[in-house]
Amino acid sequence: MDHTNEDHNRIHFPILSSELTAALGAIEDMADGTDAVPDSVVRGRPPAIFRAGGPMLKQFDQSTASSRKGSQAPTPPRSVVGIGNKVAKPDYSEAKIVLAMVGLPARGKSYLSNKLMRYLKWLEYDVQVFNVGQLRRSRAHHKAQQSGILEDHTSSYFSHNNVEATKLREQLAEDSLEMLIRWLKKGGNVAIHDATNSTRMRRAKISARVAKEKGMSVIFLESICNDPAVIAANVALKVSSGDPDYKDLPREVAERDFLRRIKEYEAVYETITEPHLSYLRITDIGNEVTLSRINGYLQSRIAFYLMNLHVKPRNIFLSRHGESQYNVEGRIGGDSLLSERGLAYAHALPELVRNNIGDAPLIVWTSTLQRTIQTAGELPYPKLTWKSLDELDAGVCDGMTYEEIEQAYPEDFANRDEDKFNYRYRGGESYRDVVVRLEPVIMELERQENILIFGHQAILRCLYAYFHDLPQADLPYINVPLHTVIKLTPKAYGCDEERYTLPIGAVDTHRPKPGSTLSPPDVVPASTTKREYFGTNI
Repeated sequence: MDHTNEDHNRIHFPILSSELTAALGAIEDMADGTDAVPDSVVRGRPPAIFRAGGPMLKQFDQSTASSRKGSQAPTPPRSVVGIGNKVAKPDYSEAKIVLAMVGLPARGKSYLSNKLMRYLKWLEYDVQVFNVGQLRRSRAHHKAQQSGILEDHTSSYFSHNNVEATKLREQLAEDSLEMLIRWLKKGGNVAIHDATNSTRMRRAKISARVAKEKGMSVIFLESICNDPAVIAANVALKVSSGDPDYKDLPREVAERDFLRRIKEYEAVYETITEPHLSYLRITDIGNEVTLSRINGYLQSRIAFYLMNLHVKPRNIFLSRHGESQYNVEGRIGGDSLLSERGLAYAHALPELVRNNIGDAPLIVWTSTLQRTIQTAGELPYPKLTWKSLDELDAGVCDGMTYEEIEQAYPEDFANRDEDKFNYRYRGGESYRDVVVRLEPVIMELERQENILIFGHQAILRCLYAYFHDLPQADLPYINVPLHTVIKLTPKAYGCDEERYTLPIGAVDTHRPKPGSTLSPPDVVPASTTKREYFGTNI
């Protein structure tokens, strides 16, 4: 800690302020805290208190009356005795945060802003990124269409000595800020100002403008990268992924120009040292995190998530358990063993996984239920069980077929079909409840490298929706077939995906959305990582 600035609540981890610890400890309870990842299989950052095995996430991972043993339905909590109900969306209307990015080009600002947006949207915050580069390109494109005049956005445009261009860039940043403030006033929760914001003067303007709005606060997020290899990779991605700034230019010419653009920014760049600002500084995405004046629940939640990120190449494999005896009988929930075909899937998995992972390290996660543990049984990798990965709790309907549920609880059956994400079984859970208890799993997934998860249909739908940024309304209808391994490769702007279906038959447990005439897609796009270069507002 900087002892000369203790009153500013600035900390360099692993030291934690009591205020931050208290704020983070308030994050809602989740699933059982016994499913922690031991220190022996995780990296040494962030500090132990923030790891999935640490006391902070143990607080997050406490069960809230939705645990189940076998197929025995729990006693319904008093709040849901009687007919099942719909869970109301949390009221986040008071949350109004402007998160302003800070950093040189090719330092991961857009990566961080898009990751944060995906995470907060998954938790049902209303989040939007306002990218100044997109606004600049959109206006230039519109001008070219209207007048035929093409603007020059090569490195000279970004020179501080180019007075006219500097004024234009400042105006773009201010216009983007006004757009995001109007959006927050209409009901948004977190607006991300994705720009360099690289001088004290620019940051002072942002702070002064936001201060005029009642109930709004601003946090600056500075991304610093000192790794030449990462910077070079970011530059290569920038000039090879269709950026209109370098359309029709040879790659070598585009790279040289973009490096000159970085030099122009470096000439005036001022790292955040202003003692009165609320900010996070992330160095080399995860190696070091500095916090100053981070206050309150949502700000602390944002900080906690960002400090768990890393950019090392990795794969996340998702698979449902092998076909179970309950699957064959058409029953939901329970803790049944695998069927004969499910056992065949478990036997075939080692070769499939070995062919994809090679000699790379891999950790296998399962739920605490027998069918996932059986499925992973023949794999020669370290294994961990998570109570948080147990299937959605069907409450009093656990162990029943859908036909039995429709007959015994017709109102429940109809109401769940009407709004599957929000509907909570009597004495059980909704998909929204599952998302809440999976938050510590997401935190640990972001910290880890190669992971293979054996889970259940509802659980994998929630995880899949997080990585592909899918809306809650579609989440309960994602097709996750049995005897299929889904390989996700996180990239800067999304995930690449491959699916491997083993030729071992299994029942189809997918129930399409009522009234939908569309069958679940059999072909998944090879990539969902395309970057957007133009904004929707100009």
